[in-house]
Amino acid sequence: MATNDSLKSLAVLIDADNATPDVIVGLLEEVAGYGTANVKRIYGDWTTPNLGKWKAELLKHSIQPIQQFRYTTGKNATDSAMIIDAMDLLYTSRFSGFCIVSSDSDFTRLASRIREQGLSVYGFGERKTPEPFVKACDKFIYTDVLGQEPDKPSSQRTKVEAVDLRKDTKLVTLIDSAIKARTPDGGDWAVLGAIGHHISQQFPEFDSRNYGYAKLSGLLEAMGLYEIERTDKQHPKVRRKKKAGKPK
Repeated sequence: MATNDSLKSLAVLIDADNATPDVIVGLLEEVAGYGTANVKRIYGDWTTPNLGKWKAELLKHSIQPIQQFRYTTGKNATDSAMIIDAMDLLYTSRFSGFCIVSSDSDFTRLASRIREQGLSVYGFGERKTPEPFVKACDKFIYTDVLGQEPDKPSSQRTKVEAVDLRKDTKLVTLIDSAIKARTPDGGDWAVLGAIGHHISQQFPEFDSRNYGYAKLSGLLEAMGLYEIERTDKQHPKVRRKKKAGKPK
């Protein structure tokens, strides 16, 4: 991770009603890859028993609980409190980005508003997260790839087999398009990091870990359709394998 990234100041806001405590270790490790979590707050009605499992994690990870009573049945006061706090923090101009932890579409407009201000938004949620919220973020990470079991890191998730990866026409088309878009005129190699950035700009939810591979390079190698050149260790390059010519 680049030094500049480690200096980025982030606000981490967690919707306790739409997140589970078993992902918190992996989540905070992921956040550390984007910057420093200078604010960590979690919102919910702490008088209810359903948030009991969260309480053990708060002191351990220095997360500040924000109490929000449910004044009216059926109304999500937690979302409102979280949105108000996010806007207050935004106007302090102290942060480079926000991490919004929820699977609730109510935060779609908040994510868009923060990005309008020129700040980054990293979303975290379950697979059920509505697409509008996912697309409103710069990057969206599904929490099931973060390694919920302490003895089983996300890198040990079941890997999708090469034959199935090659059959995934959407994935192949996505990577081919990214390589084409990031290949200089007259060349056929694209920088690996630029490919990943290009894909993330279109699909914030794209993550090689969704396929069981810790890094994009590992996913591309497993597919067997691409060559990776590592002569420049800082900036490895990728191209589509050339089809073998017909024998004369």
